[in-house]
Amino acid sequence: MRFRHRGIVPTVDPSAYVARTAVLAGDVRVGPGCAIGFGAVLSAEDGVIELGRDCIVMENAVVLATERAHTKIGDNVLIGPRAYLTGCTIEDCVFLATGSTIFNHARIGRGAEVRINGTVHLHTHLEANATVPIGWVAIGNPAQILPPNEHEKIWEIQKTLDFPKAVFNLERPPKGQTIMPELTRRYAAHLRAHRQDKPIPE
Repeated sequence: MRFRHRGIVPTVDPSAYVARTAVLAGDVRVGPGCAIGFGAVLSAEDGVIELGRDCIVMENAVVLATERAHTKIGDNVLIGPRAYLTGCTIEDCVFLATGSTIFNHARIGRGAEVRINGTVHLHTHLEANATVPIGWVAIGNPAQILPPNEHEKIWEIQKTLDFPKAVFNLERPPKGQTIMPELTRRYAAHLRAHRQDKPIPE
């Protein structure tokens, strides 16, 4: 199903395939030969999602963008089931396996692989042909690729990337305080803009 969001309609090349239960909302641009699987969600919000040629977005994957972080996907990219991408750049011939997560402002180099449940964090640049093993975390620029049990080392890098500021434009609060009331208020207001979405007849 395609939706006009914020006045913008998704565009799909005539040679591409979009499953009937997939959702495309806003400025989503699907290139030639692409295939979007059942249950996939591509929501550009107030940004742009662009897929190149012969990309596959498999079942129940989610691809998002924002005004501050568009999502650009190159040619011949496979995005596996349950993958989650937001505001990132994916170069050509990348494989993103089931459950992989790619955060805002990340860049995945040509021919790289993120294997099952791998994570590429905020502002992380994964070089060409690199591999993130099953369940591991890539973080930083250039990326360090770390096992999930090295939480302290991951956090040492992650805290300098300032996730609350980069993603939600909020300052990290002092220890013992929370940004959640303001974060949820702002984000819910942003998502409520979908009330105005209009389905596009097939």
